[in-house]
Amino acid sequence: MTRLTQSIKNLTRLTSLSTRVLADINVGTAFVQRPPSYTVPAFSGSGGVAGYFGGGDDGANISGIDKITFPADSKTTLTATLSTARSEVAGMANSGTAGYFGGGTDGANISGIDKITFPADTKTTLTATLSAAIQQTAGMANSGVAGYFGGGNPGTRVNTIDKITFSADSRTTLSATLTSALSSSGGMANSGYAGYFGGGYNGAANLSAIDKITFPADTKTTLSATLTTARRALAGMANSGVAGYFGGGLDANYISAIDKITFSADTKTTLSATLTSALFILAGMANSGVAGYFGGGTGASNVNTIDKITLPADSKTTLSATLTTARYALAGMANSGSL
Repeated sequence: MTRLTQSIKNLTRLTSLSTRVLADINVGTAFVQRPPSYTVPAFSGSGGVAGYFGGGDDGANISGIDKITFPADSKTTLTATLSTARSEVAGMANSGTAGYFGGGTDGANISGIDKITFPADTKTTLTATLSAAIQQTAGMANSGVAGYFGGGNPGTRVNTIDKITFSADSRTTLSATLTSALSSSGGMANSGYAGYFGGGYNGAANLSAIDKITFPADTKTTLSATLTTARRALAGMANSGVAGYFGGGLDANYISAIDKITFSADTKTTLSATLTSALFILAGMANSGVAGYFGGGTGASNVNTIDKITLPADSKTTLSATLTTARYALAGMANSGSL
């Protein structure tokens, strides 16, 4: 009887251990649940790898791409460069796979899209191009599915949204359009659910509206919430599943404020934390679940600084690492791991 009792105890321990091991295994996107008595820690994906700031203008157009490696927040510069030195470029990423820099100007407007494949950080240029050679467009992505470039200025401002389907890197143009033909808006996305284009300039006035593209139908609605002030040349980044942020820009003055869109209700608040400097034509990217970053821009002068918004506290610090040169009109995107 003693041996039988011990055998039952051993079997119980083995069953408990097996259940706990299985609960830690990621099978696709599904997880085996632990017993009710065990609290499952929040899952945050595989963890971010790095963010990238590409292109811009430091007195001349730039082809270089700076890389901010997470979590050390150290900066290196890629050996790979954009196809041409350019500014007024937009960025977005298929996190874990590749990032994309689209459009811009190198003296003439550009329709090309450069792709940075992770983790080798090699550059190729897509055969697909934007529907027009365009600058001052904005980017955001439904990671794993498709990226979007919205609005911009190919000569006359447009309300079109180009979609890059990641499986084939092919381009289509949505039937849905932005509420206004505009340039210089900011883009960010709640991956798997919706992307947002905020602010911009319609040729006559700055805008405060935020358009929402709901995935996967790619339908457009406009939020009842608006930016705190009408502004252009702002930057966006997102803590996917939680909230997106629009930082900086230009209304009548340069802006240091950061507006936050909470995804559960699409409500807007403004952070007590602000950018180190009032800036416009800056860039944003995020290590989703950990921190967001706003880099470069211009205000009283061009800057090479990178401000970090730590999530979820929404507190701001400034990195000791800086961009290679002080620049504006650059783009950001990030390999934030699994989203």
